[in-house]
Amino acid sequence: MRIDTEADLAHGLAALAGLCPLMAGTLAELGAPPLRRRPPGFEGLVQIVVFQQISVDAGRAIWARFANAFGTPTPDIIRDAGEDALRAAGLSRPKVRAMQAMAEAMLAGSLDLDRLDERPADEAHAHLVAVKGIGPWTADVYLLSCLGHPDAWPAGDIALQAAAGELLGLPTRPSAKEMGPLAERWRPWRAVAARLLWAHYGARRSGRVLEPLVIAT
Repeated sequence: MRIDTEADLAHGLAALAGLCPLMAGTLAELGAPPLRRRPPGFEGLVQIVVFQQISVDAGRAIWARFANAFGTPTPDIIRDAGEDALRAAGLSRPKVRAMQAMAEAMLAGSLDLDRLDERPADEAHAHLVAVKGIGPWTADVYLLSCLGHPDAWPAGDIALQAAAGELLGLPTRPSAKEMGPLAERWRPWRAVAARLLWAHYGARRSGRVLEPLVIAT
């Protein structure tokens, strides 16, 4: 099953709530989280790189400048744009290098996004991170937001780490390594849990008071 629609998400939320009292309580408090989908393929992957490690507002502003300059990105457009033009759209040098590496891999045939949804999640993840410039976080978010994989888990996401630590009543924010074992309780719906945790993080930032809901580990 893929999380492609609001109905798919509702199904996943019900299943997750049945597995975990923590998530059931969070869902009751916050309601259904956003679907968080991006277009599959190269455009979606480029969007993820643009939004990496910056605020949502900053990401939207840069994406608007990028789209105004280049339209819908394709590997040919990114390859031919040149570093100066990409930097002028607001991208950092590491992001420019990542996009150019992705474009070259697509053009060379070593990165195949068209059939990635046919692969198991672990295999798809390995295929993505084999490209220089695509790290684990980018790969996980692509599986979650572009392919709708129900069990993708971006363990390196700082907001996700903060929300998981708060809701589980942990004394410190868990590391990416620690996030793996913590999320085992939410398989095979870890991507749905991630959406709820991001919603919790957003509610915290907006000033809502949310109490930690501690359950036995």
